[in-house]
Amino acid sequence: MSETNGVVIVGAGLAGAKTAEALRDGGHAGPVVLIGEEQHRPYDRPPLSKDYLQGKSGRDDVFVHPSSWYTDNHVDLRLGTRVGAIDRAGSAVVLDDGSRVPYAHLVLATGSTPRSLTVPGSELGGVLYLRRLEDSERLRDALTTAHRIVVIGGGWIGLEAAAAARAAGVEVTLLEAAALPLGHVLGPEIAPVFSDLHREHGVVVRTGVTVARLVGDDGQVSGVQLDDGEVVPCDVVLVGVGITPEVRLAADSGLTIDNGVLVDEHLVTSDPLVLAVGDVANAWHPVLGRRIRVEHWANALNQPVVAAATILGRGAVYDRLPYFYSDQYDLGMEYTGYVVPDGYDGVVVRGDLASREFVAFWLHDGRVLAGMNVNVWDVTDDIKALIGSGTRVDRDRLADPAVPLSSLST
Repeated sequence: MSETNGVVIVGAGLAGAKTAEALRDGGHAGPVVLIGEEQHRPYDRPPLSKDYLQGKSGRDDVFVHPSSWYTDNHVDLRLGTRVGAIDRAGSAVVLDDGSRVPYAHLVLATGSTPRSLTVPGSELGGVLYLRRLEDSERLRDALTTAHRIVVIGGGWIGLEAAAAARAAGVEVTLLEAAALPLGHVLGPEIAPVFSDLHREHGVVVRTGVTVARLVGDDGQVSGVQLDDGEVVPCDVVLVGVGITPEVRLAADSGLTIDNGVLVDEHLVTSDPLVLAVGDVANAWHPVLGRRIRVEHWANALNQPVVAAATILGRGAVYDRLPYFYSDQYDLGMEYTGYVVPDGYDGVVVRGDLASREFVAFWLHDGRVLAGMNVNVWDVTDDIKALIGSGTRVDRDRLADPAVPLSSLST
């Protein structure tokens, strides 16, 4: 491989695969090496807690590209391969076997790893996580025989897995340390929509609780003990207490780290030859005027185009607003924008919370920071325009479904 124009991508998930694709689509004719630790070619993660987990889609549906794509596009896909170090001075990555792969540009798409439960008993059989393809298959298999599952953590993954478990007829108890599932994301105004939804579907939602230990019989988990001594019985435990950006390689090589790998609006790290995309990238966002690290599919899908353009010298800027979606039971939602806890001074609802058919807007100083549409569709572009315009909106007009959203951003 020529060192003059070769690109090495570390991390063979969606972000890594899309970076390779964007390089080829952008006209990069030099070598592209895509290195991943898993044995599978790159795949999407959202189905792992949604359709694939529920058996509504097959394994082939989760992969980003057909297997032939990598050969057809001259992408050197190296699976089951671990990068041990980055030699920035020598412009090469060093594999665990000691071999070196030189680069002209390096893209870190190393993603993130689930936070582990660290209480006694967490090593018992039947304690599962949900991040990789095998995790989803393991959980799906477990739901065919389990009678009771405890989900620890009320984030998006935990709630989606709880919905899948209920669809499989399994009794579910969801344990959340905070006052509300999704409270830190949606705030007290909107988060109850989701806890109420799950309770209506038979999930026992318990908040403000702390897990002290897991208990088991013959090496298999049989219950979750809370800090007051109560044991919640179960056959399976799913841990969903967040993820941590995988920064080992970047940190060891001396790149600047702070809640991920710091990159600018072009996705370039503190080394001009190294870029980062996806979960691991803590990027300067020129529209929001701050750094953000986004752990959602849309970032991994869209940032690679900018990274490839940067490598190709085209000066692109990543300024897309954060976006994510979720499907739970008969509720579908999309969220656009960015707001931190206590970073807003009001929420306006257009529609009906009780029927779960509405759009919620988070505002500060009269300006829309974020919007979430629940069972209301084809409004994402209007929400983006509202946020991007920075226009102060009239709250009564914003709440009125008869007023076109498009008219409020001008």
